[in-house]
Amino acid sequence: MGKILEVCANSLESVFAARQGGAARIELCSELGVGGVTPSYGLLSLVRERAHLSVNVLVRPRSGNFIYSPHEAEQVLRDICICADLGVDGVVIGALDAVGQVDTAMCRKWVDYAHRNGMSVTFHRAIDSASDIFSALEDVISLGCDRVLTSGGCQSAYQGRTVIRDMVSRAAGRIIVMPGAGINPANIATIASFTGATEFHSSASRDHTISDENIVRKLLES
Repeated sequence: MGKILEVCANSLESVFAARQGGAARIELCSELGVGGVTPSYGLLSLVRERAHLSVNVLVRPRSGNFIYSPHEAEQVLRDICICADLGVDGVVIGALDAVGQVDTAMCRKWVDYAHRNGMSVTFHRAIDSASDIFSALEDVISLGCDRVLTSGGCQSAYQGRTVIRDMVSRAAGRIIVMPGAGINPANIATIASFTGATEFHSSASRDHTISDENIVRKLLES
């Protein structure tokens, strides 16, 4: 089975570059410098009209920690509603509680609404901030998420490759474990063979602004 590459994109230009390079999917967001937040309605609708490939949308109300107030939780739900109305393929969500566990009560509302409206759900790198990443993985699986994006609790997926390998093993096909953070043409083959992962997440950019279609191709060829 070949690699499935998801490219993180924050503009229509990045989306086009990812598509030209052969990416299977994009994760659309804004403000990559702070880890990404929910993109604007204008960008969302424009990408949905013109992307012509699978689009997952990061739904994150702000930068910073992943402990959200009831008002922020409602904001996330409303943004998921907008994604459903625009017919996007999936949403990317995540929340923790004050002790570093997955906030399952909050996330369940988001996951259930997304699935009822035909969207897949990815639990984002909030899992890397959890107090126990393996316990958090079981919580994410119990929520019914389709995949989890992770660097194995480390700064980069390469550094966290041993934990990611263990996550793939423990998941045992119940969820897709997708390595992300610092993935590039020089390390993707090693991460793939070491962890057993089949889906990968990368910005595929030279300067963290616009994806480079040549880098996308190299990631898929590596």
